[in-house]
Amino acid sequence: MEGKMFCYQCQETAGNKGCTMMGVCGKNPEISAFQDVLVYATKGLSEVATKARAEGKPVGKDVNHLITTNMFCTITNANFDGDAIADRVLATFKAKQELLAGLSDRSGLSDAALWEVGSKAGMLERAPEIGVLATADDDVRSLRWLVTYGIKGMSAYAKHANVLGHDDESSDAFLQEALAKTLDDSLSVDDLVKLVLDTGSHGVEVMALLDGANTGTYGNPEITKVNIGVRNNPAILISGHDLKDLEMLLEQTQGTGVDVYTHSEMLPSHYYPAFKKYDNFVGNYGNAWWRQKEEFETFNGPVLLTTNCLVPPKDSYKERIYTTGAVGFPGCKHIPGGIGERKDFSQIIEHAKRCAPPTQIESGEIVGGFAHAQVLALADKIVEAVKSGAIRKFVVMAGCDGRMRSRSYYTEFAEALPKDTVIMTAGCAKYRYNKLPLGDIGGIPRVLDAGQCNDSYSLAVIALKLKEVFGLDDINDLPIVFNIAWYEQKAVIVLLALLSLGVKNIHLGPTLPAFLSPNVAKVLVEKFGIAGIGTVEDDIKLFFG
Repeated sequence: MEGKMFCYQCQETAGNKGCTMMGVCGKNPEISAFQDVLVYATKGLSEVATKARAEGKPVGKDVNHLITTNMFCTITNANFDGDAIADRVLATFKAKQELLAGLSDRSGLSDAALWEVGSKAGMLERAPEIGVLATADDDVRSLRWLVTYGIKGMSAYAKHANVLGHDDESSDAFLQEALAKTLDDSLSVDDLVKLVLDTGSHGVEVMALLDGANTGTYGNPEITKVNIGVRNNPAILISGHDLKDLEMLLEQTQGTGVDVYTHSEMLPSHYYPAFKKYDNFVGNYGNAWWRQKEEFETFNGPVLLTTNCLVPPKDSYKERIYTTGAVGFPGCKHIPGGIGERKDFSQIIEHAKRCAPPTQIESGEIVGGFAHAQVLALADKIVEAVKSGAIRKFVVMAGCDGRMRSRSYYTEFAEALPKDTVIMTAGCAKYRYNKLPLGDIGGIPRVLDAGQCNDSYSLAVIALKLKEVFGLDDINDLPIVFNIAWYEQKAVIVLLALLSLGVKNIHLGPTLPAFLSPNVAKVLVEKFGIAGIGTVEDDIKLFFG
């Protein structure tokens, strides 16, 4: 496909084929090129690290963290700052040279493992040769990038765990070996299919690592009513997923007169016991990430982006945008601080004091906090409701939200569900229905929000526990339907994780990924029953008869 760039990693990619002139996400061809170079350089470093391990040489946490953060930076809507990405490329080359110097044997290393360049111009010159389309065979390309996008999602989860002091060397070793294998021309299609499933299996492990990091640090999420109105104080809005950033911000705003509100995927932080002690932690403001242009405008105060999803900001509020971690945008202030470092949020706090309070856009409360520990505490009640017929089925509607008008399907689907069904969700897809008056079944809310997309592990734990409780041999015999929305690469690793657990007949929408070649899609359909979505009426009939 001719064009200035090529990217098809997200659900909104142009024409469900690929962005070639400008990313729908907002990245331009130059940023796309820098991201391609960073991925290629990171794959090269991963190959060298894998060879070092094979020789019995140590690979430090600094290398592991560099690799996962690099991949996190290239997730959709994370980093639009070419200079920052280029600096990461140079840091990657430096780490690679240090590992190369310790190798006993460099034979067999790929171009990615040996290549380096010292200038941004050199990076941009090389980019067209090493991007997505560098692999000619459609099926091999599809599988390589399915693995790569899964690894991007896994890297995001690993980085969140690392920030809280939790590392898993075996997961890092696999992650790097998998990236290296996407460079290996000797691997067959069957080899790559196996690598896809292995990626899913290790994805489960990394999700469990993050779950342990979050709950071990902040307690198990509990049923919580979250305010969606505002108070008359200046405030900071925090978006993204990073709970450590939130904790540091809350600590530093104590006694300043500045309130803190969450946006989009930060909503579930209200469910953790550790954050309930902060009296200036007011509630959630707004909806899913794609609504931020209007909601950041009306918030009036500064906004802190801790991870994706950042939409290129309007000039009217750009000076109020602060980024940190893997996020970056030219002209926005970036708050530094790596893993294990204390970040200084004094600049954004002082900025908030000069701003008007948020403009109220809605009022009331929403209920969440149904992660696995809380749901399993209700297990007897839930099992009894299923056995009595009060609950006919659970519908897993986890995943991502997005801008496409076709996503209204998920609101209409939730409204059309039989009254004896319960939605289990995680991720920002919930904003399509978490404010609907769907009621409850015997005191069990009909929307059980487990948290962020990071918390999708909870849904797997709940399903496996229900399988055990009902004495079933196959998870697919549970009264559970999977109707998942996806947008970016963290949803890819969630999908691969579910497949590795043996879950079949997952419906994925609003479109199937553009990076699935016809043959790869056929394998997923035939082996796992993967399917798209239809009309609300047809899908209700399909799932419920």
